[in-house]
Amino acid sequence: MNQKFKSIALWMIPLFILILLSWQIFSKNDSGSIQTGNTESVSRNSAFSRMSYGRFIDYIDSGRVTSVDIFDGGRNAVVEAVDPDLDNRVQKIRVDLPGLSPELIGRLKKEGISFDIHQPKSPSQGIGFLGNLIFPAFLILGLIFLARRSNSMPGGPGQAMQFGKTKARFSMEAETGVMFDDVAGVEEAKEDLQEVVTFLKQPERFTSVGAKIPKGVLLVGPPGTGKTLLAKAIAGEAEVPFFSLSGSEFVEMFVGVGASRVRDLFKRAKENNPCLIFIDEIDAVGRQRGAGIGGGNDEREQTLNQLLTEMDGFEGNSGIIIIAATNRPDVLDSALLRPGRFDRQVTVDAPDIKGRLSILKVHSKNKKLDTDLSLESIARRTPGFTGADLANLLNEAAILTARRRKQSIGLPEIDDAVDRIIAGMEGQPLTDGRSKRLIAYHEIGHAIVGALLKDHDPVQKVTLIPRGQAKGLTWFSPDEDQMLVSRAQLKARIMGALGGRAAEDVVFGRGEVTTGAGGDIQQVASMARQMVTRFGMSRLGPISLENDSQEVFIGRDLMTRSDISDSISQQIDEQVRKIVKECYQATYAIVSSNREAIDKLVDLLIEKETIDGEELKDILSKYTEIPKKYRSENILVG
Repeated sequence: MNQKFKSIALWMIPLFILILLSWQIFSKNDSGSIQTGNTESVSRNSAFSRMSYGRFIDYIDSGRVTSVDIFDGGRNAVVEAVDPDLDNRVQKIRVDLPGLSPELIGRLKKEGISFDIHQPKSPSQGIGFLGNLIFPAFLILGLIFLARRSNSMPGGPGQAMQFGKTKARFSMEAETGVMFDDVAGVEEAKEDLQEVVTFLKQPERFTSVGAKIPKGVLLVGPPGTGKTLLAKAIAGEAEVPFFSLSGSEFVEMFVGVGASRVRDLFKRAKENNPCLIFIDEIDAVGRQRGAGIGGGNDEREQTLNQLLTEMDGFEGNSGIIIIAATNRPDVLDSALLRPGRFDRQVTVDAPDIKGRLSILKVHSKNKKLDTDLSLESIARRTPGFTGADLANLLNEAAILTARRRKQSIGLPEIDDAVDRIIAGMEGQPLTDGRSKRLIAYHEIGHAIVGALLKDHDPVQKVTLIPRGQAKGLTWFSPDEDQMLVSRAQLKARIMGALGGRAAEDVVFGRGEVTTGAGGDIQQVASMARQMVTRFGMSRLGPISLENDSQEVFIGRDLMTRSDISDSISQQIDEQVRKIVKECYQATYAIVSSNREAIDKLVDLLIEKETIDGEELKDILSKYTEIPKKYRSENILVG
């Protein structure tokens, strides 16, 4: 209601101003009428005959004018004159005068003509005073109202004085709707953060034994693992004042604004301590200083300097705990990570199978699942999924269930949701017979090599249904979460990735191989190079020749000199080629010796478009037995 009133007032004020302005203009000098006598008023458009000023002078000289009434300060006159064309009858004639000149007055007196000068009618002094006062008052009030309204709008001109104020959202008792019981799959991180809540609620429990409250907790982990969700849980559990903002909100185009906002944030926090400050994506403001070519961003660095000083400077900030989150801890400044600022670094990693199961239990509370659908089976089928991925998985499955007009979520909806999240939306089925058969051989090549190699992950299914950019897909699912990967497993994965190209080579000939294996070959080159340069699995020996991270950080890594000589680089390339060559030869032999099974599987895949892993095993058991010399652990590489 208040906002509606303000909107109406905003439109009414200019209307009042216009009315008052018009009233003053038209009431000040009744210039729109000619008055005759004291009561009669004749408008400009009345039926008086008109006469030019020159003819009026001739009438005066000839003695035909009997009286003259002058109006509007000498601009208009009503003349009584004898008209010879009307039998010398007296007629009232209107004349436009150039002004009240002394020559005209002298001529009228000389001829003895009666004349009268009428002063313009003016309003009373009270009305004139009110008119002169109300109009400026309304104008000033209107301008004030517009200025205050623009100040209240985001980005209004009045915000110029607010640039240095913090943009943090503040609440005395944060009602985030999230508690620790709502967070699953990150039990170790929850334990560390529950201590922070206990510090705030019962500080004497720790101070009695000489423990100091931590000043900062840094949540580190890949996207989607629940860092922000944990911060919400801390805010909901702590029951203390809570500030939340993003690291990018410190950065502005104006010099000194970021540092000013940091000062204002900690000033407000000290007024409300004990309290919590949550800074999301702190890498936006906490990147290493001096890391830019040519000196870096001075404004961002000054903001970081102010943040460092406020966290642990000369004055200190007891009672304030800062929680920050980032997925790029490698780019943060070392001064930010030292004890006394961020005392704890809590790693929030992708959950294991038990964590995924607990996350699925949380997100499936409001979902209708089939009685034969096991959450444990979903957890086993989703290795590497984060909490956000699992929540999205169940939501996509629920959407598919509603689209198919089912009452509960079943295994087909879960499978389709997993495929959509990993590979993309489902495309139109293939219709071209030759292309469809070629893609079928390619996918069966992946599947048969993966199924027959002892160290390869089991085949989940093979499909010709396009998804995203892929025209066909072969899915592998590990039996358990693999923290460590052996040399035999890496070689098996290389061979499985080469299975599609080997199948095309065996069936259609080397001249007919296609570009469909382009993505597979990129994966093969990456895995083989890592075996040589990072894992020490070649004749070069157990030497690490490349850093773990391949991402370049400007100013730190771009101009870094390589420690690898040209001869070592050449040997690395030779070892990579040797690994790929030997793996491809072994893969080619496996495909060639199992041609009958491959043809059978291709015909079945073209007919059904999808074959699951169990059906694939049944067919292979009837046709094939992998020769021992082609087992991945017996392939001598390097």
